[in-house]
Amino acid sequence: MSDPTEKFATPRVAAGALFVDGDRVLLVRKTYGNRWDIPGGYVDRGESPAGACQRELREELSLDRAPVHLLVQDWAPNEKEGDKLLYVFDCGPLGDDEHRITLDGQELDHWEWVPVSKLDDYLIPRLARRLSQAFKAHKSSTTVYLEHGEPALGAPTE
Repeated sequence: MSDPTEKFATPRVAAGALFVDGDRVLLVRKTYGNRWDIPGGYVDRGESPAGACQRELREELSLDRAPVHLLVQDWAPNEKEGDKLLYVFDCGPLGDDEHRITLDGQELDHWEWVPVSKLDDYLIPRLARRLSQAFKAHKSSTTVYLEHGEPALGAPTE
């Protein structure tokens, strides 16, 4: 008899922080592959997505900030990594914390405020879609469910 739990999804889970300043979002550049992203990373065993987001902000930016609102949950499996469930949290305005950002130099080497209209110039397409939706959710104070970066159950229009 086979184990019925073998069919259960066991996605890799990641969480990221969205910081917004007007029509711009904070992006960080990874030292490997010259890729841009938002601060964040994979959730450890026994850790919540919100807890992982807060931990990653400490590790990557040296900021002790807690998420204040869930903006996006994105079901985004891919062939290389399998099933993935990605969370994007609003972590509030940076304010004076912007001057406290200290990159670790190991994983990240640069940060920049990027206009939402320019996300396609910095990010791979599925991440650009996800962050565009997260920005809309931030502006409308909502949460949106996505699949592959696209609204699956309706999404904010502005």
